[in-house]
Amino acid sequence: MSLQDTPRATRLHIGIFGKRNSGKSTLLNALTNQPIAVVSDIAGTTTDPIYKSMEISGIGPVVFIDTAGFDDEGELGELRVEKTELASRKTDIALMIFTEVPDIEEAWIRKLKGTATPVIPIINKVDLLKEDVIQKLSTEIEELTGEKPILVSAEQGIGIEKIREALIHKLPEDYKAISLVGDLVRQGDVVLLVMPQDIQAPKGRLILPQVQTLRELLDKKCLVMSCTTDQYEATLQVLNKPPTLIITDSQVFKTVYDLKPESSMLTSFSVLMAASKGDIEAFIQGVKAIADLTENSKVLIAEACTHKPLKEDIGREKIPHMLRKKIGDGLQIDIVNGIDFPNKLTDYDLIIHCGACMFNRKYVLSRIEQAQTQHVPITNYGVVIAYISGILDKISYCK
Repeated sequence: MSLQDTPRATRLHIGIFGKRNSGKSTLLNALTNQPIAVVSDIAGTTTDPIYKSMEISGIGPVVFIDTAGFDDEGELGELRVEKTELASRKTDIALMIFTEVPDIEEAWIRKLKGTATPVIPIINKVDLLKEDVIQKLSTEIEELTGEKPILVSAEQGIGIEKIREALIHKLPEDYKAISLVGDLVRQGDVVLLVMPQDIQAPKGRLILPQVQTLRELLDKKCLVMSCTTDQYEATLQVLNKPPTLIITDSQVFKTVYDLKPESSMLTSFSVLMAASKGDIEAFIQGVKAIADLTENSKVLIAEACTHKPLKEDIGREKIPHMLRKKIGDGLQIDIVNGIDFPNKLTDYDLIIHCGACMFNRKYVLSRIEQAQTQHVPITNYGVVIAYISGILDKISYCK
């Protein structure tokens, strides 16, 4: 990723859905003006969803998701439909493609609207359809969706600009409004970032939450200073006044708190991500389940990254060690990463999620809703560490 790139997780996710051979891949190519997806007359050409990051005038950075047809068949087809279902959970706005009388689309539209996902209906291949067929289709689709469908020929480039206009109209109210630091700081405030450069930090680079936080602080015209944990005390001594806010890596929460000036607020990158990407109140409520865990309990740790496990990994090593030290060595802990999140969560007494810097907010909220629907408490790395360290009520976050 170049320095100019906006991380995929912070982009608006636009999913393209429809039956096989409805022209989803051709539409993606038309929208991006690039041959991104393989186009074929053979139904089922698209297998795994294709993600394409780009910029749209009037919207900004977005990710288009080209999905497999949700009418796919056979054992492999079922797996493709599962991937399409997963993509729908990440989708902020859905483009629903029709080329014939709707049937299976109704269930998917109901599913998308059930998660408050705006749906833009599109009739594709209008250059190949007769006028009376288009009129009949339009009437049925409007009755189904409550929206007049956009008439498009992705192959001929007809109607593409109308899709862009519809996307702008359907932008979620909170789009671009999700902030990491929110009203915790204002222009001129001194903010200290405590960032351990351990084995988990890529050589020569900062990790994504640190970069995103730093950029937002600079945009807010804050005075930002950073240091490693071993230079934390020395950094405080050279400042003319205590920092308004200290943001640290969660794994050194207690160390930073013990030396924190009384007037300085304290939080962590993981907690800021939890409040921005998910539901911080749900995470704070969920962490209380730790008090009820026993050696017979079962905990799921969910990482968004699919990185190779490293020594002293916070999710695989440090948090399990902290939990077993508090509860007992018999505590069972399962670890999943990437999109490998179980459908059935009731086997677990607690779910602990990472900061999810690699996921968009829609997907994180879908995981929280999934846990809550199954009555399984869910929390976050930083919240867990603050709780076990006894300082949860001392940390700050955006509400």
